[in-house]
Amino acid sequence: MKSVIEWTCSGVELPSLDYARLKDWIARVAASHDRVVGELAYIFCDEEKILEVNRRFLSHDYYTDIISFDDSCGRVIRGDMFISLDTVRSNAEELGVPYERELLRVIIHGVLHYCGINDKGPGEREIMEAAEDAALALYDAGGKL
Repeated sequence: MKSVIEWTCSGVELPSLDYARLKDWIARVAASHDRVVGELAYIFCDEEKILEVNRRFLSHDYYTDIISFDDSCGRVIRGDMFISLDTVRSNAEELGVPYERELLRVIIHGVLHYCGINDKGPGEREIMEAAEDAALALYDAGGKL
């Protein structure tokens, strides 16, 4: 199966990232959870767009860093992910981490959801954070930003 990962933007500039490296990393993270990558679409946007998406599709009236629409089937992960670069930047500043590092965390967060990891129930947030840390360590093993 050929994986297809699209990177688009709405109201913001496409972040300067190594997209070939990201594709490989995402595939390796998926494989570590016994999944394969099908079609993934990343839509980078501003905070107003993510608020609009949150209101329209989830009936939530708040800003967030990522909204993922899971269309996975069996072991094949696929779906659309909206990422607010404004919120990622604010979160990075609040957490005292580099913007690029926080963006990587958010990029892989949606993939981890598609791999079956949740973060809303009791104890689930810690499981998600551990999975994010493991994924970031895998990224780091492939070289530095």
